[in-house]
Amino acid sequence: MKTFIFILKKEFRQIFRNPAILRLIFIMPVMQLLLLPFAADYEVKNIHIGIIDHDHSDYSRELISKIESSSYFKLTGYGTNFKEGLKWIENDISDLIIEIPSSFESTLVRENKAELLIAVNAVNGTRGNLGAAYTLGIIRQYNSNIRANWFQMPTFNPEPIIDITYSNLYNPHSNYQRFMVPGILAVLLTMVGGFLSALNIVKEKEIGTIEQLNVSPIKKHQFILGKLIPFWILGSIILTVGLVVRYVIHGIVPGSNIGLLYLFSGVYLLAILGFGLLLSNFTNTQQQAMMVAFFFMLIFILLSGLYTPIESMPLWAQTLAWCNPVSYMVEVMRSVLLKGAHFKDILPQLKVIGSLGLILNLLAIYTYNKRN
Repeated sequence: MKTFIFILKKEFRQIFRNPAILRLIFIMPVMQLLLLPFAADYEVKNIHIGIIDHDHSDYSRELISKIESSSYFKLTGYGTNFKEGLKWIENDISDLIIEIPSSFESTLVRENKAELLIAVNAVNGTRGNLGAAYTLGIIRQYNSNIRANWFQMPTFNPEPIIDITYSNLYNPHSNYQRFMVPGILAVLLTMVGGFLSALNIVKEKEIGTIEQLNVSPIKKHQFILGKLIPFWILGSIILTVGLVVRYVIHGIVPGSNIGLLYLFSGVYLLAILGFGLLLSNFTNTQQQAMMVAFFFMLIFILLSGLYTPIESMPLWAQTLAWCNPVSYMVEVMRSVLLKGAHFKDILPQLKVIGSLGLILNLLAIYTYNKRN
């Protein structure tokens, strides 16, 4: 027991003697939580649109005015023909162009319908498709307004009208930062826990102090726990710092059930630290550990549901995603901080993470070779 306590003291002293680790632990999470939620905004805005109006009628000008007033679009300019608009797309000046034919208003009045041409730059498929969807939405609304103006209300209304009332639950203003910050905080816990625990034992190998520990009477599980506990405590501190930044900078108030988040994060940190320690058993230099850890972290993050919903992935990717511990952390972080989830809501994820943590730490203990 005394040897185990000595290991813990040594680890804490080693951490606090290294200013680089302290900067990595505290400054990196704060900077990333300050910058990433503003940069990682997947709501497409400022779509550049060019307009070619051959009609110059009241109806065409009204439609153009509605497009210009939308916050999603930024007008590139007015063209005189389709070739000019196509050059805008080819030169990446416009993301899409709208061509209004010369008989737009007269055809609409005479035949109750008219055609428009929308050409989309689909190199960036997401931006192009969303731009087209926004445009179609404006055109449909414009069309509804015209029909409402034309429609003379008779005694009996043959056209049913459905009024829709909706509300945004959990994120009333559809603020993308509220959605991203919990996921980014989960990834930060993963990166700090996974990288630091992987580098810790490898550094001991490089400087030779691992040999002194190997000849000591300490058991393998005590050695692994001695390496794991300090970073587990630091991970909890990082979570607290992240929640403070989340509140101060982004104005997101933690709910009353914040204790559930610390409970789940504690189990999650045991799992991800065990994974880092497991990697360190198979690498001999810090460079090797960094490369291997980065390889796995990249896969973990991409399959976590942070940027892309897991339900939108192919079936094989969904299977891998639900074997990924980070996906459970992201899901629980959002559920607790945004939806106010209760214990029974996170119990399935807690069971999975607990099982993963037990398996990874047992493997770390089993694969650690004191003869190395």
